Formats: sequence, structure tokens, C-alpha cells
Amino acid sequence: MAPVAYAQGAPPQALPDQTARLDSPGFEFEHLRQALLRLPLAAVLGAALAIRPRRRGTPQRSPAVIQTQIILAIIGALVMLIVGASLARAFGVVGVAGLVRYRAKVADPKDAGVMLAALGVGLGAGVGLYTLSMFATFFFVVVLWLLESFEPVAHKLFMLTINSKEAPKLQPTIEQLLRRHHATYELRASAPDALSFELKLPLNQRTDALSKAIADLDPQSTLEWEEKKEKAPAV
Repeated sequence: MAPVAYAQGAPPQALPDQTARLDSPGFEFEHLRQALLRLPLAAVLGAALAIRPRRRGTPQRSPAVIQTQIILAIIGALVMLIVGASLARAFGVVGVAGLVRYRAKVADPKDAGVMLAALGVGLGAGVGLYTLSMFATFFFVVVLWLLESFEPVAHKLFMLTINSKEAPKLQPTIEQLLRRHHATYELRASAPDALSFELKLPLNQRTDALSKAIADLDPQSTLEWEEKKEKAPAV
């Protein structure tokens, strides 16, 4: 078989070295330059959708869901930065995402978003986009810190029933004690021998001290605590 002749005797061109391209500083800094624009823009656009004006009569939105929607917008931008025009990376992202299963119940939707963010920066590090992965991690930490700084204080919901023959007389003092223990309360029922309050207490606060302070007002009184589940606001 005769050898193949090349035009003007030129040798065949070597295929570009993808590994060398990924390791080149210019390739890394180009992705970082794009990330400096695209990730903040994704955060702003995601926030515009998540914090859109609420129509009158629609349910209150959950802060955790609002935060998750902003995080997901950033994750989408990050994944597209990692994938770029590479079909192989696109299939890799789909394959890895298909392996993710949440075996445990996630109470806060934001935690699921952080899991996806961790997956995104891990994919970036895995394909050699180290600078992009480090910047994305820093950017996620800043965004999460800002979002969580506006998050309302977590609390537990209780129904407190105080059985006492002096209940009406003790009501002002009991309400003063509730305020002193940073409780948000609402009187739900009042009778000559009982008072019922719906209380919101900070998550890390125990009920022992409050129970003792109320019981000291009337040693003959009895207290009944019932923890309730607060209905989550609709998205």
C-alpha cells in the first residue's frame, strides 16, 4: 500500500492536548473571569424571582424555600461553567447527578441546595478547574452567610395550659414572665381556673426555668406543655 502523501509535504497536525489546556493558567483565569460575572448575575436573577412581589391573598413564602431558589440559580450557572461546550462533561454531570439519592429526610430545603453546590464544586475540581472551584466555594459561603443573616430565629411551638384557681388574677404576671423568657405568646383560652397560651420559644431554650417561675406563683397550680408542629408556609 502506497504511503499517503501530504500537501506540500507538511506533516499531520497533532491533536490538541486537552490536559495541557486545562493546566494552562490562561484557561483557568478565563473561567474565573466568566465566574466573576456569571455567578453574581445568577444570584441576582434568582433573587429577583424568589423575592418577587407577593400578590394579595397568596400564602406567605417560606424563607428556606426562597434561599434554596437563589442557591439553585447559582448552581445552574456553575454547572454550565463547568460543562462549557464539552459533551463528555455534560454526560458526566448527568451521570453523577443520577447517582445522587437523598436517603435521609432533609428538613431544610436549603441543605439540599448546599449538597448540590458541593457536588458542583466537586465536579469542577474533578475536571481540573481548580481556580473556578475555589472561587465558587468562596462565593457560596458568602451567599449562604448573607441569606442566613436574614433568616428568622428558629423556634419551637407549644400550647401551654396553666390550671390554677387564681388564673385570672395571675394572668398579667404570667405574661410578664413569658416576655422575660423571650417567648412570643397568644392567649388562646381563658377560664376561671385555667389559662391556655400558644407559645413560640427560641429553639435552644428549655422550658424548665419558665415552668418553675410560673409554678412559684401558685404552688397549687399544674402546667401542661404540648409541643405543636407549625404549618410550613406555601412556596
